Amino acid sequence: MEQPVKTLVHDARCVFPMDDARSRLPGGWVLVEDDRIAATGAGPAPPDLTADRRIDARGKVVLPGLVNTHHHLPQTLTRNVRSVQEAPLFTWLKELYLVWRNADADAVDAAARVGLGELLLTGCTTSTDHLYLFPRGQERLIDVEIAAARDLGIRFQPTRGSMSRGQSQGGLPPDDVVQDEDAILADSKRLVREHHDPKPRAMTRIALAPCSPFSVTDGLMRRTADLARAEGVRLHTHLAETLDENDYCIQVYGCRPAEYLRRLGWLGRDVWLAHCVHLDDQEVALFGETGTGVAHCPSSNFRLGSGIAPVRKMLAAGVPVGLGVDGSASNDTSNMLAEARQALLAHRLGADPSAWVTAAEALWMATRGGALCLGRDDIGSLEAGKAADLVLIDQRRLSYAGSGDDPLAALVFSPWPEPVDTVMVNGRIVVEGGQLVGVDVPALVERADRIAAGLRSRATESGR
Repeated sequence: MEQPVKTLVHDARCVFPMDDARSRLPGGWVLVEDDRIAATGAGPAPPDLTADRRIDARGKVVLPGLVNTHHHLPQTLTRNVRSVQEAPLFTWLKELYLVWRNADADAVDAAARVGLGELLLTGCTTSTDHLYLFPRGQERLIDVEIAAARDLGIRFQPTRGSMSRGQSQGGLPPDDVVQDEDAILADSKRLVREHHDPKPRAMTRIALAPCSPFSVTDGLMRRTADLARAEGVRLHTHLAETLDENDYCIQVYGCRPAEYLRRLGWLGRDVWLAHCVHLDDQEVALFGETGTGVAHCPSSNFRLGSGIAPVRKMLAAGVPVGLGVDGSASNDTSNMLAEARQALLAHRLGADPSAWVTAAEALWMATRGGALCLGRDDIGSLEAGKAADLVLIDQRRLSYAGSGDDPLAALVFSPWPEPVDTVMVNGRIVVEGGQLVGVDVPALVERADRIAAGLRSRATESGR
């Protein structure tokens, strides 16, 4: 039997396993065997512990890879578009649909590499994506994202998004960017069959994700849920992001967004929902009772003026809450550590200090909470048997000077311009010395800028 390849991360300033005991392992170490964590400990590693590769972690903290629970990777090509810099969600969407409908496989490949590369550089080792717009003739764009993720080495759990209710049916998107429902379901089944891997520590899984209550029909919601449950995959959608959405659901469906999902059988432990800004206390309790997860996206919610999700109430009710950077056209970056800081700050406005989100809770949402949302018990913490996804951050930097009292809190409270130092995904080093391994970043930026300019130009030429 072939012996496992062993990697020892040793002499860390502190290891934060993010386990149930919220352990802190000062001077600690992590032993990796192939693609999994074998052991962790405080202080110097045992002298009889042998390794094929040793990583000196002096001055660095070690934590599990962060988990991003909501994104729209193609939007990295439409950041800070001038015409929607001050636009709320519905106006913002109507304007950008006209740009996004020009995307092709080359654009999505470049966008995915940019967004996933940013995530890796900020400590994220697992990401989802919600791709829901498929221009005519470009129906296999999720396959393109999966290929890019495999090249970069990030763990990826994309969702097959969909829009079926165009403007002629009372929906928000133009008719030329929605799809036939049978075609959506057929492609959803194809993606699950070709790419979904249910095994522990799988690098690729698939979920199904009708876009929103204002862009799909009730029938597609029900049929997608039936298909997902038959195939054993998870469900995702946007919900209760804005008051406009609340008004739309009351007008069209006669109820609030959360009640709309309840009636459709769309609440449960196999579901996680993006945003959930406008939930009342009864709806929060319902999410807790059903185990429905929430992807909290504070930067995007601030950027679009949507509001602040009731995260403290969600956590108290037992709702699984993860963090999402959301699309890079409503956040304008894919920075998971910045999102953790935003989550820390967002819930202090107008709240009693006893209810403030702590740095430890923000990192819990960014790791364990995200893993719960994605239905995974193999990531999110540094424990024996779990995936070898870990991050090293050197705190011998100006950004952290003077923050020696609590190195965990320093990760969230102290802003920093630099990337993380080292990222390992499934036992593979994909960021080293603050650089993406094997990626020509200037060439990628040049390519993305060129494609982005072309998308905007085509939108202008078509009359927008």
